Amino acid sequence: MKQSRLLTLYGLTFMAFVYLPILFVVIFSFNANPVNMMIWDGFTFDWYRLIFGFETHIADSSTYIDSRAQLYASIYTSLTVASSTALISTIAGTALAIAVARYRFRLAWMYNTLLVVPMVMPDIVLGIALLIFFVTIGMNLSTVTIIIGHCTFLISYVFVTVSARLAHTDMALEEASADLGATPRQTFLRVTLPSIAPGVMGAALLAFIISMDDLVITYFIAGPGDTTLPIHIWGMLRRGIKPEINAIATSMLVFTIMIAAIGLYFRSRKQ
Repeated sequence: MKQSRLLTLYGLTFMAFVYLPILFVVIFSFNANPVNMMIWDGFTFDWYRLIFGFETHIADSSTYIDSRAQLYASIYTSLTVASSTALISTIAGTALAIAVARYRFRLAWMYNTLLVVPMVMPDIVLGIALLIFFVTIGMNLSTVTIIIGHCTFLISYVFVTVSARLAHTDMALEEASADLGATPRQTFLRVTLPSIAPGVMGAALLAFIISMDDLVITYFIAGPGDTTLPIHIWGMLRRGIKPEINAIATSMLVFTIMIAAIGLYFRSRKQ
């Protein structure tokens, strides 16, 4: 009984340590004080109305610096990068997972190891390495370099996710399809792909979320005019924390939870 109580206390302490800071961000995103976030000055939805384009009296205040144009530009850049990265990394990662799972070749263990390394490599190391690489080959930093940089490690996430799905699929179905005269292309489209589709969708959504939230690697390989949403928020934090930042962070949190829930739903589906 004593051990059970200690375990419960540990669990509650851990949950509080992880989620209380996030709860404070959500609470203070409704703070009406336009200058100091830590001084509660009343409850308001104005910060959410502001970032979603609705006019409020806060926008007319002399203490408020309007940066909505930069915010919307950064959201557009992040969505462009995340969508492109999710598409490319999903196709490449799925192809690699199928190749490693279905074909026997030498040094297969090395391929598995190399594909997992980007996941465990520190972000700052990968960011510096990518920056040196792009500068060495003479490639200008832009949205394209961000997409390439994100794909270098997100392919690994897709590979691991799809590989786990492939491990639970029955190869006998593919063999039966071939025995019945189907071509490899027909077998892939009608048997293999439908069976791993939930894992592929989950991997794509996971890649999208990670790309949207990435800061460290993007900071090194982004061009001067290619500011993503995390970089924009980081720049705002350097000028002081305002409830506007908390509202943006809370909106990102809700969006991320929704995408993650959809991804987990697809990953958990059996068909």
